[in-house]
Amino acid sequence: MTKLDNEFFRRDVLEVAPDLIGKIVVRQFADGTINRYRITETEAYRGTEDLACHASKGRTPRTEVMFHSGALIYVYLIYGMYWMMNFVAGENANPQAALIRGLEGIYGPGKITRNLKIDKSFYGEDMSISKRSWVEKDDVSLIYSEKPRIGIDYAGEWRYKPWRYTLI
Repeated sequence: MTKLDNEFFRRDVLEVAPDLIGKIVVRQFADGTINRYRITETEAYRGTEDLACHASKGRTPRTEVMFHSGALIYVYLIYGMYWMMNFVAGENANPQAALIRGLEGIYGPGKITRNLKIDKSFYGEDMSISKRSWVEKDDVSLIYSEKPRIGIDYAGEWRYKPWRYTLI
């Protein structure tokens, strides 16, 4: 399979997040084992105006990577125990990211990072050159649905945006 290049990720997250459905996340572990997982669910977070997006609070050490060009990994810790894995999208100074919510056989962003052994060390990793994690093309034609994002009740009207993409 072919690794996705930077140009795939340097588009608007509302194109990248649904286009990730069906693509393959690849994880090479320290022992050399390589596992592949089909992406089944994503959520888009788009810019400083999107109150559900971490970047809406401004540029901070936590969100810095979102302000760079796409193809970087954005990880953050929630509840002091779960890492969330996002793929940065868009161009410099236009913070966007796609949260990876589901992989084939693994549902839930916390379970994904636990199974893939993703932690803070992945923050800012460039998937185009990474030897630990990247995304590959798969030309299989898949159908997905668009739904409102979940777990963002604090975001006002932004919580109703149909920016969650789920494989049907």
